[in-house]
Amino acid sequence: MSKNQTQPTLKIIPLGGLHEIGKNTCIFEYGDEILLLDAGIAFPTEEMHGINIVLPDMTYLRENRHKIKGMIATHGHEDHIGGIPYHLKQFDIPVIHGPKLAIALLRDKLEEAGLSDRTTLKTVGPRDMVRISDSFLVEFIRNTHSMADSFTVAIHTPLGVIIHTGDFKIDHTPVDGEYFDLQRLAEHGEKGVLCLLSDSTNAEVPGMTPSEKSVYPNLDRIIGQAPGRLLITTFASSVHRVNIILQLAHQHKRKVAVVGRSMLNVIAHARELGYVKCPDDVFISLKAARNLPDEKILILTTGSQGEPLAALTRISRGAHNHIKIRQGDTVVFSANPIPGNTIAVVNTIDRLMMQGANVVYGRHQGIHVSGHGAQEEHKLMLALTRPKFFVPVHGEHRMLVKHAQTAHSVGVPLENMVIIDNGDIVELSNDSIDVIGKVPSGIELVDQAGIVHDHVMQDRQQLAEEGIVTVAAAISYEGKLMAEPEVHLRGVVTKVERSLLQQLIIRAIERMLSDRWDEFVRNNNGRGTAVDWSMLREEVETNLQRLIRRELRTEPVVLFLLQTPEEPEPQERPVTKTYRRRRSTASVGS
Repeated sequence: MSKNQTQPTLKIIPLGGLHEIGKNTCIFEYGDEILLLDAGIAFPTEEMHGINIVLPDMTYLRENRHKIKGMIATHGHEDHIGGIPYHLKQFDIPVIHGPKLAIALLRDKLEEAGLSDRTTLKTVGPRDMVRISDSFLVEFIRNTHSMADSFTVAIHTPLGVIIHTGDFKIDHTPVDGEYFDLQRLAEHGEKGVLCLLSDSTNAEVPGMTPSEKSVYPNLDRIIGQAPGRLLITTFASSVHRVNIILQLAHQHKRKVAVVGRSMLNVIAHARELGYVKCPDDVFISLKAARNLPDEKILILTTGSQGEPLAALTRISRGAHNHIKIRQGDTVVFSANPIPGNTIAVVNTIDRLMMQGANVVYGRHQGIHVSGHGAQEEHKLMLALTRPKFFVPVHGEHRMLVKHAQTAHSVGVPLENMVIIDNGDIVELSNDSIDVIGKVPSGIELVDQAGIVHDHVMQDRQQLAEEGIVTVAAAISYEGKLMAEPEVHLRGVVTKVERSLLQQLIIRAIERMLSDRWDEFVRNNNGRGTAVDWSMLREEVETNLQRLIRRELRTEPVVLFLLQTPEEPEPQERPVTKTYRRRRSTASVGS
């Protein structure tokens, strides 16, 4: 679409949350000012060995850190605020505005990471307006979602109003009585909305998402009928669901033992802010629960997604220090598996059943509803805001496509919409919307030690699939083996006898030393000769890689450890070293 290049333009650059579920992060850039909206994480796939969380590639923000004026958080889910502590280690964010619950959870994260001094946290309420910079004035509009204290935002820019829905559904009977401020959306629609960015998670689902209150009667029935001890798992951040469970526990005269750090943390903050309301004496410690009859106990726990370290997963493995499944226990999964977690969840259910628990799970039980709006809610959002331009966000590709089709069905012209991917630069003017380029948009992987680089993940993947062969050899200055090399295989499947493989490796090293030793000996500037140990190590390892690949018909990681003599001869001054050369990705599969 053609446009006057002298017009001022606004850039919208999503770094995460598109063609995927998770790590929602979006940049709004006008001139030399950047506003950030959310900074979330995603969870690793099975192939990401040893990885705890997944972050978006923040190269663009690191390179433009001087432009960052502030951040807004729409709500407190991990896929929207979980990445902030990691980003603050790389660049400062002057101020972060967000809902009270999200900011309370974020403050804990920053204090734990020792980053409290890297930003200023400020809380907002419904219809609050905050000035981020000359170009960005942000208005917070209450919405309804699976987490309490959630907002849609209207971003006032020199070009007009941009509305970002955040995560939302339209719940007409919210558990906490905080209704979606549809009136304010309509007022913006009446005045004119330049562009709408809208949550696409349930774009394929017809109708409307049921109210959170719809789970109440089913949970009431299950809790009332459970004959013995009751364990319930749900998302720790599903404050409304947690509130319902605690109210029902009190009603049915069960004491609640809370298990899992995140569950304890969220409940503490939600009670302090008034989003969870129950008497203090509802709660009991695990130790005190041992003195109560089973029918008086409810254990509220993390682990609804089969996370390896979560409490319920450890309970299912018999690895929890204080809770063991007994015949007659009832375990309730008040959550559906998110994409990628189904196998982990069903394995957890199987283990619980094998230990004698009655497990209540599945969509047909009516004990979980989504926090995201379906097609009719998308239509209502579009009808209220009446945007000139539309960008579907927050969802996998098919969801974005379906959401765009819904927008077109209610009158948004096709040329006024773009379906984008992470890293795409959307340029918006008063009369056009285009994708004009791309910024780095990959992923950054984090384990217990910090950021894990690509070559480390390649090694982990190769180790997991093919194993490792280590060869240790000591070589003299005369180019002779000083002892028989040691060969170790770990995780390697082979039909070749290990003793035969070891002899082949020894002969290969001896042959190279006898045939090519002169290549590694250098004149030492008139002071005799020196051995180029580094070159020797690389050449030996390359030959061993070929040999092992040929003999084993697999491609394990090959680790060659070379030791030089401890006492150098007078004409040389080598240092005893242990070397390693990583297999390059180019050689894999060759």
